[in-house]
Amino acid sequence: MYEYINGELTILTPTYAVIDVGGVGYNLIISLQTYSKLNEMSKAKLYVHQIVREDANLLYGFFNEEERGIFRLLINVGGVGPGTAMMVLSSLSSDDIRAAILKEDINTLKAVKGIGLKTAQRIVVDLRDKITSTGASAEMFSRLSSSSKQREEALSALIALGFAKTPAEKTLEKLLKESPASSVEELIKAALKQM
Repeated sequence: MYEYINGELTILTPTYAVIDVGGVGYNLIISLQTYSKLNEMSKAKLYVHQIVREDANLLYGFFNEEERGIFRLLINVGGVGPGTAMMVLSSLSSDDIRAAILKEDINTLKAVKGIGLKTAQRIVVDLRDKITSTGASAEMFSRLSSSSKQREEALSALIALGFAKTPAEKTLEKLLKESPASSVEELIKAALKQM
């Protein structure tokens, strides 16, 4: 898993950037938010979210951890894939997305291409508490990102141990709310006691 890629910005378009690191060019899918901040820069550091599929190994690049945090929250909502999440980040600023979720402003979210009424409602319902509890700072989104990584690793371990995905997810969410700084091992041990 990549945390960030830092190097020479060799290609920049509104949808992707190529960063050269030691002679290797990394193609990162970016939002218009990131594109506008990278304009006229020769070097760049982008925070990365990697998605590996059967047919592709995709790298999504973000100018800051806050934007990546919102992307990670969005792709965890049912019906919102990486492409739709990037469309949201390209259409609205991070602050606008957060405000729309907190104010339950369905119309702002619906105005984004690819987001219908049901998806907009799902985004608000699923993320309202997560956005509220994480606050607005990049530091908080960074913590959320690391707890999200811990949650995913712990969830994989619990599923491998034979537990059903949905109850395991609910247990891990509860544990992370109580103690966001828990390690993967602590999460697994605590979940095993509760399941």
